[in-house]
Amino acid sequence: MSPEPAGEAARQRRAGFLCLAVTALGWGLTWPILKAVIQELPPLTARGLGGLLAALGLALLARALGWPLAVPASERRALLGFGLLNVSAWMGFSTLGLLWLGAGEAAVVAYTMPVWAAMLAWPLLGERPTLRRVLALLLGLAGVAVLMGGGLPDGLPGGAGKTPGLLLLLAAALCFALGAVMSKRRPLALHPVAAVVWQVALGTVPILGLSFLLERPDWSRPGLIGWGGVLYMAAVPLSLCYLTWFGALRRLPANTAAMGTLATPLIGMLASAALLGEPLGWRQGVAVALTLSGVVLALRG
Repeated sequence: MSPEPAGEAARQRRAGFLCLAVTALGWGLTWPILKAVIQELPPLTARGLGGLLAALGLALLARALGWPLAVPASERRALLGFGLLNVSAWMGFSTLGLLWLGAGEAAVVAYTMPVWAAMLAWPLLGERPTLRRVLALLLGLAGVAVLMGGGLPDGLPGGAGKTPGLLLLLAAALCFALGAVMSKRRPLALHPVAAVVWQVALGTVPILGLSFLLERPDWSRPGLIGWGGVLYMAAVPLSLCYLTWFGALRRLPANTAAMGTLATPLIGMLASAALLGEPLGWRQGVAVALTLSGVVLALRG
């Protein structure tokens, strides 16, 4: 191999890891920021506004850069299904779960998704679970069990416990995992950014609809944190991070990129401790270690 191609490959790899770092940081910081936002705005309203702004912003960017946004008729039903799983269910369940869980805990439970994806691949893709995948499931469940034993986080409704939040976060992880497996079974024939734009747009509609029906926001209450957090969610996790994620996938092996996202729940827990004062002790450390060990095993198959 000549020096020039080797140097270009090294530059592409460095760019891929930079994209991956931006992705993990942006997604990790979302959890404490979202937790702070829903103290000022109702959860579905906050998520719905962020999704709406993200879809509009990405659509404008795609048009400006000449990226195609057209959706063939043959892709519309699948696109709607992925939007409901990857956006409506993921954002809706995970945001509501924050009413009962700390942001760091929610991040850890949410990122059990590769474990569930590995198990769902058996009935949906015919990929029989290996001993490694079964062990991954057990480790992931053990991590969740450790979090369940942590009692009631400060500032949450007395007597409610963590169970509703854990169930909602597990539902979010399962739905996202199902969307990932189904996308492998039936990939979308769309430009990656167009797929994100339409999934975010379609998935945001039910969230906004439920927010209109169920929530009565006090628009005088949100301040810098509330509105700044909504803008952050639109601009960073739902826009910039998707672009950098696709950038990482173009430059790195898929398994390497997937492993890189393991930093996301760790960043979420550390940032939640630093920004929100959430507890960070042995229980949280054990839960993170068990969960991430399970995810590593799941990703390695």
